[in-house]
Amino acid sequence: MAEEAVQNGNNHTDIPEIELIIKASTIDGRRKGACLFCQEYFMDLYLLAELKTVCLKVTTVDMQKPPPDFRTNFEATPPPILIDNGLAVLENEKIERHIMKNVPGGHNLFVQDKEVATLIENLYSKLKLMLLKKDEVSTNNLMSHLRKINAHLQRNNQRFLTGDTMCCFDCELMPRLQHIRVAGKYFLDFDIPVELAALWRYMYHMYQLDAFTQSCPADQDIINHYKLQQGMKMKKHEELETPTFTTSIPVGVSIDDTVN
Repeated sequence: MAEEAVQNGNNHTDIPEIELIIKASTIDGRRKGACLFCQEYFMDLYLLAELKTVCLKVTTVDMQKPPPDFRTNFEATPPPILIDNGLAVLENEKIERHIMKNVPGGHNLFVQDKEVATLIENLYSKLKLMLLKKDEVSTNNLMSHLRKINAHLQRNNQRFLTGDTMCCFDCELMPRLQHIRVAGKYFLDFDIPVELAALWRYMYHMYQLDAFTQSCPADQDIINHYKLQQGMKMKKHEELETPTFTTSIPVGVSIDDTVN
């Protein structure tokens, strides 16, 4: 297992340490893998570490060759796994609830907004269907969903989904948008249209944040994630590639009106 401490600038012993175990890359078995839930909770906890309410340690585990101590402690349970003061929280819904109720400052991340919750629901399933079907209908369904998100962002004219500060919905949406962008381009030459300017501005602001960039898997890991789902084998040269991270936005998108 590989460990990574997230520095929050405060070494006081009264700040609780939270460990998040995430899936490692399916390419090198060490760097961050392309698990959406792992990145979502990584982002949640990173934001809290930045606020100095917790000290965060992130550990990657290669699920293709899990080490003996992982198998002893967690058997076949896949990450994400949260460990708080010796307590292991193993299921996604329980991890979310634990961050909200038990981690200092966590309740501030979990805002209640039924409209936004409904808006981002099922986005990932539409990506998976598009990659599976590779047809116009599934592509149009995903595009329709992206247009609704764009319309919400344009209407509200705020930096993030529910306001000018990040919340749990942003930590859920942005990793999915990154998968859509990277995997959609690789497998189907699909691009998020430039005319969805509000969505692109949203992604631009997310790309400026350490919470996203520090938790984001490499493009190659996102691509390999879906290759494995489709039964495709990785070529030897892919293991040797230098990781790349797509964090630019199209030249035609104006960000001037939303940058402070």
